[in-house]
Amino acid sequence: MTAVERTSEVAADRPWQDSALPVADRVEALLAELTLEEKIGQLGSRWIGNDMQSEPAAGADDVDHGDVDHGDPGDDAALNVAPMQDVFAASGTVPFAEAIRHGLGHLTRVHGSAPVTPQEGAAEVVRLQRQVIAASRLGIPAIVHEECLTGFTAYGATVYPAAIAWGATFDPELVERMAAAIGRDMAAVGVHQGLSPVLDVVRDYRWGRVEETMGEDPYLVSMLGAAYVHGLESAGVIATLKHFAGYSASRAARNHGPVPMGRRELMDMILPAFETAIALGGARSVMNSYSDVDGVPAGADPWLLTEVLRDDWGFTGTVVSDYWAVPFLATMHRVAADAEEAGALALAAGIDVELPDTLGFGQQLAERVRRGELSEELIDRAARRLLTQKAQLGLLDAGWTPERSVTGAATVDLDGPGNRELARELAERSIVLLDAGSALPLMDEGRPAPRRVAVVGPCADEPRTFMGCYAFPNHVLPRHPGLGLGVEAPSLLDALRAELPGTEIVHERGCDVQGGDRSGFAAATAAAREADLCVVAVGDLAGLFGHGTSGEGCDADDLRLPGVQEDLVTELAATGTPVVVVVVSGRPYALGEVHAVAAGLVQAFMPGEEGGAAIAGVLSGRVQPSGRLPVQIPRGHGGQPGTYLQPPLGADSAGISNLDPTPLFPFGHGASYTAFAVDDLRISDAEVPTDGEFTVAVRVRNTGGRAGDELVQLYLHDVLAQVTRPVRQLTGFARVRLEPGAAARVTFRVHADRTAFTGRDLRRIVEPGDIEVLVGTSAADLPCRGVVRLTGPVRAVGHDRRLDTPFSVDVQEGIDAGHS
Repeated sequence: MTAVERTSEVAADRPWQDSALPVADRVEALLAELTLEEKIGQLGSRWIGNDMQSEPAAGADDVDHGDVDHGDPGDDAALNVAPMQDVFAASGTVPFAEAIRHGLGHLTRVHGSAPVTPQEGAAEVVRLQRQVIAASRLGIPAIVHEECLTGFTAYGATVYPAAIAWGATFDPELVERMAAAIGRDMAAVGVHQGLSPVLDVVRDYRWGRVEETMGEDPYLVSMLGAAYVHGLESAGVIATLKHFAGYSASRAARNHGPVPMGRRELMDMILPAFETAIALGGARSVMNSYSDVDGVPAGADPWLLTEVLRDDWGFTGTVVSDYWAVPFLATMHRVAADAEEAGALALAAGIDVELPDTLGFGQQLAERVRRGELSEELIDRAARRLLTQKAQLGLLDAGWTPERSVTGAATVDLDGPGNRELARELAERSIVLLDAGSALPLMDEGRPAPRRVAVVGPCADEPRTFMGCYAFPNHVLPRHPGLGLGVEAPSLLDALRAELPGTEIVHERGCDVQGGDRSGFAAATAAAREADLCVVAVGDLAGLFGHGTSGEGCDADDLRLPGVQEDLVTELAATGTPVVVVVVSGRPYALGEVHAVAAGLVQAFMPGEEGGAAIAGVLSGRVQPSGRLPVQIPRGHGGQPGTYLQPPLGADSAGISNLDPTPLFPFGHGASYTAFAVDDLRISDAEVPTDGEFTVAVRVRNTGGRAGDELVQLYLHDVLAQVTRPVRQLTGFARVRLEPGAAARVTFRVHADRTAFTGRDLRRIVEPGDIEVLVGTSAADLPCRGVVRLTGPVRAVGHDRRLDTPFSVDVQEGIDAGHS
């Protein structure tokens, strides 16, 4: 549109439609024109098709209303409704025409609530937007949001690996490319905002939502989270950081459980990933956590949502509520008498938009304002933030129409070749070889290929085990039996048949993921006994609220493999046939007893629709394994280690406790079919001031016979501090690809800010003293060690501190090395 055409479309009395004006000026002009009721209308949302009184709607962000029991794949079990049905049902009682009478902030999951084609979903977006615009006195459209935790949660869209698998890649650039592809698909069909990434840092492996996280280390989650945000935002789609904050640290790992965490731990372990995704990624939205931290629900916490997020970090975007988190302040937390009071509490704390339907942010707020019980400035504050995003998205521009927002829907392929290639690359890079044992790789030159392989286990011929609980095939399609997966996703059995064409492959299920039925053991052990090799695939099948072994509301009592799967492995090993164990899961399970009998052990963290081929490629040796553990693998079922980030008394304390938390495999571990050596540590300075910088350099060599990737990991340890500090903490990492015999010099640039922590007075400080520098290939394999002394005064640091550790890779012999 030319400037003349634009000017002709802008009415003189509607300056907010003039895209040539500063956004802030446009928003203030519009805000001044809106009535109190119209401003409140912008703070709500509507989820069409969410009829809890008949059949549960397609899933929700963070609370799915119900799900079929798909513990046994293929069963068409009855639908079940989640315990918070009273709130869900109330949200669906207001007719759409009434809900939009004064305008609307968001439209909820138009594409993601039922199996519709992109064209059908786009047509529904247009239909609903027309109604919203017609009902609004000033013609203001709504923001359309969708889920995107494992890709665009829509029918037929690519199912990428779950977020825990992104963590296993340690590859921000690859995660950014994936997020950009997801964003382009969403934007093509009229979606403006994506409810991702999850930046919760794992604190207890039993929590069902571990699969949605990127691991247990704040720096890893920060770098991958910022990369995801940058990718999604590059497509013009607003990224939403969740769940702010503390959700992953609930007592006993129970979903929605209270979080017994002090502010120091919250500030050092949980908040940095959110801060980094805002500062480096450019995130424009944040979603509150359901949990309370030390008795204060996040959705009613002005310290968290305003003082930290806005005042300290300078965040200017929107805070959206997690689904029904506003009325939950009354029904679950009981810090408000009813939804109306809950709305006032949430608004005052800093929530701007209520999702997925309007209960607390309804027109009752207007009466509170008129009675003098609520400041209209709080309404204006939230409306201003939401309208700013509508202006940034072009929704307020003169001449904008719903049809213009979905022009890509006619030609978009939500699971096109480019997407599938990205899904394959992510899957391959995420597979972690825990131990090659005596059997891997299957196609090794030093041993004959197996002539007959028994492929058994509940995850062997069920591709849904590759997918997280927010993947459309697990999240929505169980309500629509007969539609299949909506995407092509070969199982591990299919993939092994393609991978090993000259090998006879036989299959027995053995047992289900859940339950105690051992009736399939006999056939499985017979198949193993008659084979040269047995591959057993065990692990999880994601679901929601107990209708799965991983996912939202699918928390674990302990870390034993679900059901009788470990017993199946034991009986298979007793046949004498070498048994390669593949764990396909959303959380780390305790594998001490499994490892003891395995001829090879592989961890696959829900690797998505291309997961079968990726696992098969690693087993055969076609794919050089390069995944690394973003969480530890525990040894014993019940004595769960905390994460690796522990002070001295949280680590092995022989003589103090009889329980040893040492994991079976440490954070950052991952084996390979080649060999690497990390040595020749060089630290630029023995002393630097508390506002200075130093470099840490090591040499990494490929000493084996195949090309491969090594992940060089830098850890720091504050030797003496005013509060207890972790024994070691990841501070930098670099992925390096080397040909056989090649070497590279990896150099990390470490600012003293990277040693900052929250002191006794809850200020973030850099403290003088000795910092131990450790470099290696996992949190437990650190051959290079040195010390740097920080000198000078204690220095307080804020949001402007250095949040990342840049690195460079200089490959010798002219070999090109990839960067993390």
